[in-house]
Amino acid sequence: MIMYRKSLFCNCTTPQCVKDGYKCETKGACVASTSVIEGQEQHVRLCIQKEDLVPPGQPFYCLSAEGLLNTHCCYSDYCNSIDLKLPTVTNAPGSGQDWGPVELTAVVAGPIFVLCVLVLLGLFLFQRRQRAYGHRQRLEVEDPSTEHMFLAKDKTLQNLIYDLSTSGSGSGLPLFVQRTVARTIVLQEIIGKGRFGEVWRGKWRGGDVAVKIFSSREERSWFREAEIYQTIMPRHESILGFIAADNKDNGTKHRDHTHIGSFLLDACVSVMVLSLSSGKPGIAHRDLKSKNILVKKNCMCAIADLGLAVRHESITDTIDIAPNQRVGTKRYMAPEVLEETINMRHFDSFKCADIYALGLVYWEIARRCNAGGIHEEYQLPYYDLVPSDPSIEEMRKVVCDQRLRPNIPNWWQSYEALRVMGKIMRECWYASGAARLTALRIKKTLSQLSVDEDMKI
Repeated sequence: MIMYRKSLFCNCTTPQCVKDGYKCETKGACVASTSVIEGQEQHVRLCIQKEDLVPPGQPFYCLSAEGLLNTHCCYSDYCNSIDLKLPTVTNAPGSGQDWGPVELTAVVAGPIFVLCVLVLLGLFLFQRRQRAYGHRQRLEVEDPSTEHMFLAKDKTLQNLIYDLSTSGSGSGLPLFVQRTVARTIVLQEIIGKGRFGEVWRGKWRGGDVAVKIFSSREERSWFREAEIYQTIMPRHESILGFIAADNKDNGTKHRDHTHIGSFLLDACVSVMVLSLSSGKPGIAHRDLKSKNILVKKNCMCAIADLGLAVRHESITDTIDIAPNQRVGTKRYMAPEVLEETINMRHFDSFKCADIYALGLVYWEIARRCNAGGIHEEYQLPYYDLVPSDPSIEEMRKVVCDQRLRPNIPNWWQSYEALRVMGKIMRECWYASGAARLTALRIKKTLSQLSVDEDMKI
């Protein structure tokens, strides 16, 4: 014999039940619920079909929410005629809610995860501190036995530089000797001052040197520049020569030169060309500007200030970027730097940003070139478009949004050297870094120009 469950008749308050006399028929259950909607208590009665009673034993339609909804399911005719009261929310002391597996996992794993992050952060800060401490310790190491090899009483600055260029060690003077040299320099006069320190003219055994003194809050810049010089020791006529560093009273020591901005301000030039050299190790400057390019007495140029430089390890294809809160000079920032879209994981991105800044330096030089008796007053790039100390937002608006660049006068087209320089500048200023000229391409173009104009770079 097959048994069938008979249908239930329930009270119904929905609009669909009006034509049936506010009743409905189902094989499931009768439901009565009370809820608060927009501050008013609402009573609802209806039928639930059998297939909607899931999950079995505790259907979703029969669940209540404390303080919000009170629902009652029943299984006899018109059993939902009752009026339910909405219970108030009570928070009795000691009462709590049963936690499921997900909640328990979150409660246990959350503090463990936070602890692991704190431990990793602590290890990172400890290693960085140890690195800086180790460098300072090496500067404190005194080995008097090495002093006589470099600092004989009759040895001059020129002799010392010759020893550095022919030693082949690649790391410069021993650190104790650097310290001795640094502390025996006599400061003469201040020759430059910026946001991050001062540059003094000094004397050491009859030779002129430049002493770069960092402010105390710029210790990272000092450490970075000294680290690059002492680990890579770049020796090239177009890179400022490094002699010594000391972290007590003075900063890094260099040969004495005048930066290109002051040089161009004081004198116009017949033709002056700054050329880049490519080679190993890979270094991107990140703060290339006229004040960081020095002019030697023979009018050759040398790049200075490596406090923001990044190194590229070609063997491992990794980039070494020192943690430094200092940023480059806003006026010389490339579009991708201003918009913060530069690819920090790709070394070529930094080189392209340097090429943009180099084009601005070329513009400064070309304005002061004396061609046919014509030359212009020295000005900084974008002097007519931004204030003397522009913000990143102001530079971004001019360089990125309006896509403006320094003006190249039409009369430059009448002189081959200036025409070629103007073309180079435009190709250094492309908005896309990948479209800009490479340092090697610029060097070849300028070399050919020097041959054509019968001058020596």
